[in-house]
Amino acid sequence: MPRCGPPGPEFIARSRSTRGLLSLGCSQVFGGINTTPIVLVPGFWLGAWAWDEVAAALRAKGHEVTAMTLPGLESADADRSAITFADHVDAICEAVRAAGRPVVLAVHSGAGAPGYAVTDRIPEQIAAMVYVDTGPAKGALDPDFDAVEKPMPSLEKLAAEENLDGLTKVQLETFRRRAFPEPGAALRGAAKLTNDKRLDVPSTVVCTGYTSAQYKDAVKEGQAWLGGLAELRNVTYVDLPTSHWPMWSRPHELAAIVGDVAERVTDRPVAYSSDR
Repeated sequence: MPRCGPPGPEFIARSRSTRGLLSLGCSQVFGGINTTPIVLVPGFWLGAWAWDEVAAALRAKGHEVTAMTLPGLESADADRSAITFADHVDAICEAVRAAGRPVVLAVHSGAGAPGYAVTDRIPEQIAAMVYVDTGPAKGALDPDFDAVEKPMPSLEKLAAEENLDGLTKVQLETFRRRAFPEPGAALRGAAKLTNDKRLDVPSTVVCTGYTSAQYKDAVKEGQAWLGGLAELRNVTYVDLPTSHWPMWSRPHELAAIVGDVAERVTDRPVAYSSDR
């Protein structure tokens, strides 16, 4: 279902570690440029298609890009009743390992929680993290959510709860039409973080719906969805004023930020041993 941005077709790879299908976008290297691979993970209700413009802009600059769809978000008919937080972590780990070398892992919104769990499980495979209007969450995103799935709210409710600056009516309607419910158990689950090597993974926070100053204040307040920012040792904040979905409202600027991170870590030795 989800489309891969140009160039080339999407492919589907069966994940060894998830119950369903892991949908991955195509990867390509142009002009002999060999940069750190980039894995893009969308937030709630979205599939790989959400990254189309960003992925195309990155590939045009020679980057190797994989955009993925998390388990349970493949289609309206997908069985979400048995999909857990651990399944989302496993799926991202699978996509990272498939790159064959350390990657830049860019996670958006609700993907911040499983993304941070991935850095705990396989830090040696993460050259750098990019948190797109999100952070390295500690604890469950919604521990009291008790339904099988969480549908996308109405556009009116979304406008009341989130920053929609820069999004067109067409983009919002596409979002509404292509959104699928989020698996409920994925919201209730959380990782047990035990590997301190995650603390040294270079991390960039792209602040869109809120400013970097607001992010830092929220970290000081102890907000759980940003919990990891209080313990990470190498964090860079980048302000990109726009909506909570910058892959649509400012795709080229977001691609430039992610691409810059990939270029800076390319050929830099990764200082983690693979002992897990």
